[in-house]
Formats: sequence, structure tokens, C-alpha cells
Amino acid sequence: MTDKEKTSGGGPLLNYIINNPEAFAHNLATIVESFGKAAAAYVEPREKGTVKPTLADELTEVTKTLAKVGDWWTRDPQRYLEAQTRLASSYMDLWSQSMRKAMGEESRPVAEPEPGDKRFADPEWRDNQFYDALKQAYLISTRWAQGLVEEASGLDEHTRHKADFYVKQISAALSPSNYVLTNPELMRETLTSNGENLARGMRMLAEDIKAGGGDLRIRQSDNRKFKVGTNLALTPGKVVHENEVCQILQYEATTEKVLKRPLLIVPPWINKFYILDLTPEKSFIKWAVDQGHTVFVISWVNPDERHAAKSFEHYMREGIFEALDVIHKVTRVKEVNTVGYCVGGTLLAVTLAYMAAVGDERIKSATLFTTQVDFQNAGDLKVFVDEEQIKILEERMKERGFLEGSKMAAAFNSLRANDLIWPYFVNNYMRGKEPFPFDLLFWNSDSTRMPAANHSFYLRNCYLENTLAKGTMEVAGQVLDLKKVKIPIYNLATREDHIAPAKSVFYGSSLFGGPVKFVLSGSGHIAGVINHPTRNKYQFWTGGPAEGTLEKWIAAATETPGSWWPDWHAWIQEQEPALVKARRIGGGRLNPIEDAPGRYVAIPS
Repeated sequence: MTDKEKTSGGGPLLNYIINNPEAFAHNLATIVESFGKAAAAYVEPREKGTVKPTLADELTEVTKTLAKVGDWWTRDPQRYLEAQTRLASSYMDLWSQSMRKAMGEESRPVAEPEPGDKRFADPEWRDNQFYDALKQAYLISTRWAQGLVEEASGLDEHTRHKADFYVKQISAALSPSNYVLTNPELMRETLTSNGENLARGMRMLAEDIKAGGGDLRIRQSDNRKFKVGTNLALTPGKVVHENEVCQILQYEATTEKVLKRPLLIVPPWINKFYILDLTPEKSFIKWAVDQGHTVFVISWVNPDERHAAKSFEHYMREGIFEALDVIHKVTRVKEVNTVGYCVGGTLLAVTLAYMAAVGDERIKSATLFTTQVDFQNAGDLKVFVDEEQIKILEERMKERGFLEGSKMAAAFNSLRANDLIWPYFVNNYMRGKEPFPFDLLFWNSDSTRMPAANHSFYLRNCYLENTLAKGTMEVAGQVLDLKKVKIPIYNLATREDHIAPAKSVFYGSSLFGGPVKFVLSGSGHIAGVINHPTRNKYQFWTGGPAEGTLEKWIAAATETPGSWWPDWHAWIQEQEPALVKARRIGGGRLNPIEDAPGRYVAIPS
């Protein structure tokens, strides 16, 4: 049978035959057995009570939200009829064009995928009558559903935002590209391999549910290829201090002279710090050391029940403040440059406001990587934050004292489901292929837990009530006002960020009381930050103050190809260019505890 004959017929099952029925039967038995193991791995921890059933709460939230959309449409019979008519008309148009195509007449597509949508790249999605109609019916239906949400003008903004997010998640999950019987590529592979792909896939599914402790933890990388401290986080350094909340790392100097002001990096605790030290070719930490910075990094503990009461104040005092004390002991210098990444940057901003309130002047400059201080435009993560959802989450966190890292990882992945969930679902469990080893995705899956008190404070004060931006946040008895923060700030946003949207970071720049240099990098939350100059990738924009709208700022800004790192280093040198002799680790006053990256970063979730 020719390729043309294979792609021009009626039904997909007519185009292929099973090569070896005996092998297919054997693989089918393996599929059933592995599926049973997967089901057991899911059910067992729930029967034992080690995993609490949460699906009902989540489905209830989705159902309640979408019911509000349905209620708005059905309250007016005329608009309800118009919506139904639009859908029926599109289906009739699809039927008509499909009949024309079946009879060999010229036809046109009723619905086409968006440019860059890789799900329907296989020629059979276009050439095969069955798959072409299925694809178009899916696109018509999902776009119609999204239109219902967009046009539901009677809903409040938060409900509409949630409904839009849920419809997109359901649409991504129901794509015919995700399943064997409705995907021509998967059908071909299944029949030509006698089902061996599904046999491998079901084994991997069972392994991943077991590895997730009863929840599916989709592998995004071949994690066997990586080990922190062996081929990741390799920059030479030592742990020079530790407490219940963190370890403080100091890195070995590689230059004879170093900048007088040491550099303290405050990473997020939602993920582990070694995103800044993946490999020598990508490491921001190594690059900063090579530019003459005396680099200290906070490595947060992966918390457990003992840390349930640790709050933002604890992370400020036992994290940033103890790190400043350690830096002073080691270097005999009080004035410090700082960097904060994501929620680490939010904590740093909170700390700067507190220090301004009490007259503490040790931090002389701050760099914020993809950091929000004004959460009004915080993007799709706000879908998960309202009073009802937070209360449910707080009740769950009370049971063990923390939020499982897998829950946050799932939330982040869901923001880009068509990139971070479904391609791996198809590749792993439908094709039965191991994902490629990818250091960044290994780090992405190396999630951490969140202490109950800390996470509750963060959700309520930042995402729900936006108290830092409003000037009403209270920490350690001080009401915080960012306008009192007068030190220079380098505020970096990334253009395609789905976690800290560039618009949100841009507007946050205006809340500080001192000079702020706003810089916009190409790419997203990770790749836009971790962009070594030698890779010559992406670009960045610089311009005047962050005033007006982001769009107008970009239109007037200067675009520079490549990494923003050298621009940042030049800005740091402008603040204080003085050089001193390179410092020894510990400075002769603190004895190193262990080699970097330390024990805390190796604690699994």
C-alpha cells in the first residue's frame, strides 16, 4: 500500500493491519497488567490514608465556576439560542465541506489550528477525511466554549478568569492528539509496533504514579542522567553557616581582585537554588564569580512538619538577616549587593521595606529577577487564589504542616499545559518513549514543599489582598512602605513570563522610592534569566523609567541582542566600583561545614 493510499481513505483502522497478532496479544496482556499496577499505585496510598482525596474539591470548584457561565447564558433564552445556533451552524458547515471533500470536490477548512500548534502537524490530520473532520470538530467546539466565557459580560472578572483557565485546561486535555484512537501518528505507531509502545507506556505510567506517592508525576526528563553535586551545581564553594531554615554558601573566588561589596543571592524556596548553577556553561553563579563578585547564596531547606510555623518573618530573619551577618563576619564588610529571584525577590523586597522602616542600611543595591511586588496583574496563578480556595488549602496544610511540592509543580505546569503536560503524556505513555535528559526540566521536577505559615501568608498578603503594593503589609510589627526603599534597583522582567508577567513586574517598578532600572529580557521565567552571554541567545530591552504602559515603554526602548548579564554587571560596577583582594572562604573566622551545594538542596520531596 502506498503512502498516498494510506492517507486518502475513509477510516483510520482501514489503513493499517497488525503485523504480528501474537505479539499484539502479548503486549495487550502487558498493558492490562501494567494498568492494574498503575491503578493499585493510585488507590493504595488513599486506602492507607497517606494521601487525602482532593479530586472532588477540585472538580467541585471547576463545576461551580463553569455553572456560573452556563447560568449567565441560559438566563436569556435569545442569547442562549444564538450561542447554540452558532455552534450548530459551524458543525453543519463542517459536514458540508467534509462531504465535498469525500466526493473529490474542492473544499475549504472550517477551522484551522493556530500557527505553531504542533499537535496537528502530521499530514494525516489534513489528508485523512476522518482525522481532518475530528480535528476541525475539536477546534470548533473548544473555540466556541472559550467564546462563551469571553462573551459572558455579566460575570465578575475573577470568575471569568477562572472559567477561561478551566476551559483551556479541559480543551487541552480533550485534544484528539492525546489519545491512540484519535491520533493518526499514535495509531500508526501502535499497529506497526504491535502495541509495544503502549506496553512500555503503561509500565512508565505505573512507575510515575508510584514515584508520585499515588499522584501522577509526569517525567519531563530522563532524571537518571543527573545528580546535584555530580553534574549539576558544580561551582566550587562551601557551606559556611546553617540553621533550621537555610544554609549559607560562599563560592571560591577565581579572580585576584574582587568587588568590595559582596553579592548575596536570595533564590525562591518554591524551587531549589541550583537553577542559578545548573552547569558551568549556564551557571549565573559561576559567571558572577568570574566577574569578580564574592558570591553568597541562600539554600533554603526543603521543609517538613517541623517547619510548619515558619513564616515570612522567619525567612527574613533566619535567611536574609543571618546571611548578612555571615557576610560581615567573613568579609568585614557591611555594605552588600543583593539579588532576589521570583518569590525570593518578593521576600527581598519585603526585607528592604522592613529595613527602611527600622533604619538598617546594610543592603546598598537590589536586583530583582522576575519578581512581583504588585500582584494586581499576576496572571493565571490568580485563578487558584480566592478566599474559598485558600481556606481549603490551609485546611490541607494543617494536616501535615506543609504543602506538597508536587501541588505547586502541577499548578505551574498547568499554566502551559500544551507545553509542559500533554506533550510528555503523549510521548511517555502513548508512545512509550523516555524523555530526553534535560537539566532544566530535571530541576523543574525537583520540587520543594512549602511551610504552612509561610505559604498562607504569601497567598493571602500577595495574591489575594496585594498588601505590599497597598502599603498595608505588616511584618515583625512594622507596616511596610516600598516608597521608603531608596536604594538603586535593577528590575528584570521577561517578555513571555507566565509566572511573573512582564506587565506585573513593570508596574511594580513604580512602587519603590529610589532609582529603578527596568530591563526586559526575551523568552520566559527561566530561559530569559538563565541566559549565559556565550550562548548568544534572545535579546533584552533597556530604556527610561517604567512609566506609562509596558507597550509604550517597549516601543521607545533600545533592543540589544544576547544576554542582559553584562548590562547588569556594568550597572553593579556603577554603584560601587572599588576592588579589594579576593577573600578566602570563611575569611578565617568561619569554618566551612561541607562542600557546595550542601545537604539541604539534596533533601527530596
